[in-house]
Amino acid sequence: MRRTFFLLLFLQLVLIACTNSESAASDEEVPEEIYPVIPEPSDSLLQDSLLRDSLIKDSLLKDSLARIDSLARIDSLFKARELILIHANDLTVELGTNLPDVRVNERPAMKVKFNYDFYVSRHEITCSEFNALMKPAAGLVLECTSEKLPAVNLTFYDAVLFANERSKKEGLDTAYTYLAKSFDSEKHCVNLEGFAYHPEIESYHLPTEAEWMLAAKSNWNAKKAWTADNSEYKLHPVCSMAGEDELCDMMGNALEWVNDWFGNFRDTLVMNYVGSPDGGALAQRVVKGGSFRNKATSISMHSRGDVYSVTSSTRGDYVGFRLVFGKIPDALWMGSSGRAASSRITPLANSSSVYAHTNTYKAKLAFRNDVSGNIAFIDYSNGTLSVVEIIDSIDAYHPDISPDGSHVAFSTMYEGLDGKSAVYVRDLNEEGSNLVKLDVESAAIPRWRVLESGDTAIVYVTSAGNNKDEAAFRSTSTWQVVFANGKFGTPQKLFDGAFHGGISADDRLAVSGARLLRARVNDHDTVWYNGEQACNVSLSKDGSNRTLFLDFGSSTGRKFAGGRYATHERLFVTDSLGNLIQSFRAPAGHTFDHTEWAGNMNLAVASLVNANGSHRKIVLLDLQDSSFTELAEGDELWHPNMWAYSEPLITGGSSIKVDSAGVYFTPQGSTASIILRYKMELLWKFKDTANVAIFGSSRPLDAIAPLGLDTSFFALNLANVPNMMATSDYLLTNYVFPHFKKLKYIVVALDIDLWYHSEDGPYNFFSLEYANYPGFVYDKNHDFWKDSVPEELARLTEESLGLEAYQERFIAPRGYNYEPPGNWETVPSVDNDSTWMRELSENYYASFKHLVNILKMAEERDIFVVGIIFPQSPAFKETGSFGRYGIRRSEAPALIEEIKDLEQKYPHFRLWDENKMGDHDYTDEMAFNEDHLSYLGAIQLTTRLDSLLKKLDK
Repeated sequence: MRRTFFLLLFLQLVLIACTNSESAASDEEVPEEIYPVIPEPSDSLLQDSLLRDSLIKDSLLKDSLARIDSLARIDSLFKARELILIHANDLTVELGTNLPDVRVNERPAMKVKFNYDFYVSRHEITCSEFNALMKPAAGLVLECTSEKLPAVNLTFYDAVLFANERSKKEGLDTAYTYLAKSFDSEKHCVNLEGFAYHPEIESYHLPTEAEWMLAAKSNWNAKKAWTADNSEYKLHPVCSMAGEDELCDMMGNALEWVNDWFGNFRDTLVMNYVGSPDGGALAQRVVKGGSFRNKATSISMHSRGDVYSVTSSTRGDYVGFRLVFGKIPDALWMGSSGRAASSRITPLANSSSVYAHTNTYKAKLAFRNDVSGNIAFIDYSNGTLSVVEIIDSIDAYHPDISPDGSHVAFSTMYEGLDGKSAVYVRDLNEEGSNLVKLDVESAAIPRWRVLESGDTAIVYVTSAGNNKDEAAFRSTSTWQVVFANGKFGTPQKLFDGAFHGGISADDRLAVSGARLLRARVNDHDTVWYNGEQACNVSLSKDGSNRTLFLDFGSSTGRKFAGGRYATHERLFVTDSLGNLIQSFRAPAGHTFDHTEWAGNMNLAVASLVNANGSHRKIVLLDLQDSSFTELAEGDELWHPNMWAYSEPLITGGSSIKVDSAGVYFTPQGSTASIILRYKMELLWKFKDTANVAIFGSSRPLDAIAPLGLDTSFFALNLANVPNMMATSDYLLTNYVFPHFKKLKYIVVALDIDLWYHSEDGPYNFFSLEYANYPGFVYDKNHDFWKDSVPEELARLTEESLGLEAYQERFIAPRGYNYEPPGNWETVPSVDNDSTWMRELSENYYASFKHLVNILKMAEERDIFVVGIIFPQSPAFKETGSFGRYGIRRSEAPALIEEIKDLEQKYPHFRLWDENKMGDHDYTDEMAFNEDHLSYLGAIQLTTRLDSLLKKLDK
């Protein structure tokens, strides 16, 4: 009320001044649009507004007052929402660090400058706040022991949907858009297809890493943070150690999602940074601030991750979020190339959506980014979709992907323009390696084809210009050149005329369009479509010899379509004789451009042009059901070309379901599923060869290199993350024991400090999560193929969706994961209450029981089992904890001895303790972190394992 009194007093003084002026009075209403479209806050200042308006008549004064009132309303609203204004304009914050002993993805330090202000949540979103919005919106209810606890155990997409709901509730546009949502069995959102963030929208969003860092910079206080030092390893109510109106819990309590994909930093200064444009090869997200599980000394502002890789579908009972309100003008993204961009290209359809039309995950889309002039592409065989742009100074048009999907040809001139042009071929990868130029005077609009001889060739024309003038058209010609082993052969002229729309496999039809729809039929030239204007002509590659094209609203097209339409608003298809057989209208508000057949399928790709003439989207048109699938969105996307693997995966009339068999990963898959996807590929591929199988968590994953064993041992490292004994037991019982006919040795991790997990919890992939992936369900429904493994299963698994980065990481080293040297961390983090054995002994002995089950099955088959306790930081000796996740040091020896006693009952079992209660000989450089080995440690451990296995063999 005091604030209201002074404001009214000020208004009265202004009113007195105004009555002495000669300004004319006005009875106009204050324009409503001055106010933000948000609910009325219950503030006395607003209740006095009617009295004020009845006293004040001057329109100019009223306009000023309305603006004052608007700001007051905003301040009132944000205070009610517990948002704090961050005066960021003209400030700079540093992301990352130059410290030498941090993770490589946290270096170097990069400066980010702001030219805007923003509001940030005073605290992490609470459980009650989350449930109040998300229960009615999505049916998602988090379990909370207290309403004031941070909302945790939710995915990045759950947080995004909450931000959208908050914006919608207040009558605002949303910062996040998407095409479709996918949920798991617990109603958590695990994927948003076509997900895009729009920083220019003023609304609620997750803080960018830069925004989070700036807010944390002046609110980082270990004395007011819930960490492992004082939290009793549990969440606490938000702001329970903070003063009134104080930004709290930036450090500790719950780890926090931020908005950014996990990109790399550069030693530079950038403005309004919003992260990487996409998730890159690993699709990782940034999380900040540490949690109640971490010691204060192990939490740093520059840290960006968690113990394991964090993706958009990851959930953790210690990961929450807070929100930011505002918009980011002139936002800047920076990809892995280090090139900053104020615009980006967003993949829309995921791999599964493309698969639904192409029947293969082996598909690629290439196109021209007209903003940069570069070729960009999307690889749908990679589960995490990213747009890869080949950075070059060559202006590239009309990309065409080779029949094997590994190269792309392009020209330096586009359809409709005269002049000299060049044709190039390069590898279709991020580097655009092995660039080769066709050495001729002029070549344009290349198209690949496979000759009867089996050779791969490129058809090109000498000019991409207008074909309306007969004499000019005759002065051009169409050529063909073989491309093999990275080199062009000798070009051969096919015929006069620039038929750049394509040539049929039997050479009996060629088409062209750049004003007229010209065709060469059985060596005779003709003009189709009644000589009316046409362009963007493309000949099908499926043997039907259909031609698709665009026109300019001509009478022939209107007659066929049954009505008027705008230029390029309809796509037409002719049969092999030039007769119109189909017509498709562009989506509302758009027209087509740059239409092309997609591979040898009944599909077409096209750019969609909006009312302003901008080529904003690329779509896939299914000519069978007339459906459109949006593939990508950006500022100017030209000349799309789509390739799909055409050879059928299954032959011989097999009844196996290709959309289920071997599909162990989906676009919304977790880190656990992508690791297991490649372990399953190894499993099926080498089931008849392997005699050593390694199981367990990330510790054996990083510590045992199969290729480091003697050649008499053919080992597979099948360890996965996260893992507990129940997971290893499931894999051994259902897959390995039934199918590994040469198996002689099992190596299993005895991570006793992790045995506090429940066997039906998130650390056991096969308790709940496996049901999200068709391959595992299909295997279970067929009794894990114990009677007979389908011949195609290994191949289907290899061809199924995955992530290229994980394939490179795991397949060649047979499942081993290389980690560079780090250190043991002299102050290691104890991420769990070390006294957990008192309350969770049932969980511990459930894992113990799974170990016993493995030993029983191995004993029946004369298979040796080596149980390894892996080395952890020697500094745990100073903590009172056995290892990273607890068990009191006083309890550990008796528990280890209990496992050791199993050797008496199961003669094929050997306990191998490489930790020795911290008194091991693994040096600092042999460590990756406090409980994992680097590759140097892996060399030592693998060498010792080799000796042990040889002794067992004797």
